[in-house]
Amino acid sequence: MKQHRIETPAQAQQQRQSALDVKIPPGPLTALVAALMWLVAWALPELHFFLPAKTIFVAGLALVGAVIAAAGIVSFRVAKTTVNPMKPERASSLIVSGPYKYTRNPMYVGMVFALLGWAAFLSNFAALAGIPLFILYLNRFQIEPEERVLDKLFPHEFPRYRAKVRRWL
Repeated sequence: MKQHRIETPAQAQQQRQSALDVKIPPGPLTALVAALMWLVAWALPELHFFLPAKTIFVAGLALVGAVIAAAGIVSFRVAKTTVNPMKPERASSLIVSGPYKYTRNPMYVGMVFALLGWAAFLSNFAALAGIPLFILYLNRFQIEPEERVLDKLFPHEFPRYRAKVRRWL
């Protein structure tokens, strides 16, 4: 005879949240969004715009994004904590210095700058739609689950940090 387990509403909610959490790692997600931006730009050439000094603008955005993301990674490496976004529970310390004084997610901010550079390169208004979609997806399926883990790992430090430093910029 098969036994039935009775779940509390809180357990059912947690199970639903776990099923919805982290699905696509941020790096591959960035590549996927960039590909979709290119596809949209290709499909809607009538939404192309002229961007003066395009090369300089694109390079500047890409460079800013790379520097911000790299600073976030270096901060994690120096603290000897995990950089793996799929395993936030392995975090051994809460980083609050360097770029983390200004944003809780410098690596993701760097990815947004890279996508802004890509959108500028594509010079297509429709391609710009990929950026808010990327941010919305990342907020829901990456950052919120990470923050729940950080709340459990650092119950005193993380709430204070979250109250003081913005999620993005």
